[in-house]
Amino acid sequence: MDATAIDTTTQRLDALIEDKRDRFIDYANQVWEYAETRFEEGRSASTLSEALEAEGFQVERGIAGIDTAFVASYGSGKPVIALLGEYDALAGLSQRGEASDAEPLIPGGNGHGCGHNLLGVAALAAAVGVRDYLEEWRAQQGLSGTIRFYGCPGEEGGSGKTFMVREGVFDDVDAALTWHPQAFNAIFSTPTLANIQAYFRFKGTSAHAANSPHLGRSALDAVELMNVGANYLREHVVPDARFHYSITRTGGASPNVVQAEAEALYLMRARRMNDVQAIFERIQKIAEGAALMTGTEVEMVFDKACSGYRPNRTLESVMQAQFEAFGPPRHDAEEKAYAERIKATVSEDDLRTTYANIVSAGGEAAEAYVDGLADKALVEDLAPYSASEALMYGSTDVGDVSWVVPTAQCYVNCFALGTPLHTWQVVAQGRSSLGHKGMLQAAKVMAGTAVALLENPATLAQAREELDAATRREPYRCPIPADVTPSPLKG
Repeated sequence: MDATAIDTTTQRLDALIEDKRDRFIDYANQVWEYAETRFEEGRSASTLSEALEAEGFQVERGIAGIDTAFVASYGSGKPVIALLGEYDALAGLSQRGEASDAEPLIPGGNGHGCGHNLLGVAALAAAVGVRDYLEEWRAQQGLSGTIRFYGCPGEEGGSGKTFMVREGVFDDVDAALTWHPQAFNAIFSTPTLANIQAYFRFKGTSAHAANSPHLGRSALDAVELMNVGANYLREHVVPDARFHYSITRTGGASPNVVQAEAEALYLMRARRMNDVQAIFERIQKIAEGAALMTGTEVEMVFDKACSGYRPNRTLESVMQAQFEAFGPPRHDAEEKAYAERIKATVSEDDLRTTYANIVSAGGEAAEAYVDGLADKALVEDLAPYSASEALMYGSTDVGDVSWVVPTAQCYVNCFALGTPLHTWQVVAQGRSSLGHKGMLQAAKVMAGTAVALLENPATLAQAREELDAATRREPYRCPIPADVTPSPLKG
């Protein structure tokens, strides 16, 4: 696609998406209000699927055996371009929108602390924009292809896309595009950590803790001993490994009882799934040892897993060109003042982490770029692009899609500089014009990328060749066993 064609397409897609901006913002605010956690996003999924149906998309609900997953399609034939949308929230992050102080709406309630209300609607807006563009273009030149929106539930701790990949719903897709709200603008060019999550449930024998403790077998002791053993393991795993745990059931509130039941939830990560699997097997042995030491029994319940993200440099180059064409979001004085208030609530460590994330995505060229951000509360420039192999120490179930479909994604600024994800600050800004502007700009970048790919099948073939070469060296295997099913978040 030459510069003149990009410019013409950019202008038209910009206009098509802007024409419906109020509608898209309303959808994002509705999903923000619902704040539903993994695999329970019924109202959120309905809002988005019904909106796409009203736009003329053919909608199939309940795909991959997940009630809140769906796919909406427009067009026919090849190529098939997928836009990935998420809409799940996080527990415990209820927060008043557009605020600059922590102010829960519902104490202990849910909140969109990762901006998925924006993430899902931007992908929807991109799909609608491409549909509207194709309606005009097909009438002129008969451009063929299919645009799909994939409604992907349960990204937060549920690996919804991994289940969807396992069930084959992406098998005929030629390219997948998505994005993530962030405090800067860049191509998401870095690999991520693979992970496995599992429950360890211990069962012992209850007894009076003072009168007859010798008759008891403490499941809570077993959990504590397991955690001690796991912490000693940390020195003896690959350097990029991470594992975390929470005690999800203690057995009760009374200290005068030997607790007969207790449970811990473990999340184990590393860059390579083989390393994650090895750590998982060692953690299981530690759990068995804790059970032997306490005279209890342990049951392991596999919860979920996801693969590390595999960047596709061919598609990233296309998305970078489109991001340059559309540009990052721009902000008015009121929005900049709001960002200043939010920035005042984040720590120096948060700012340093944001800078490090920009550098890891943009490479050496981004170091000078970061130096120019010190006095800013909002980033309005696009970070340099680098085909980075620096590891992003987080996980996303987009990873599994990227192993079976050439995939590209970007970060678009929706938050004040330094805003850490999974915080009240994200929830507040996700209901503000900062979030809405970033969402609409992300929609345009994805729409432009989708159109560029529809018009250039050779680029899609090159992207597929890149992925095939990588997976020949390291074939994909779904990390979730066939008998494991998606589960809602436990209270």
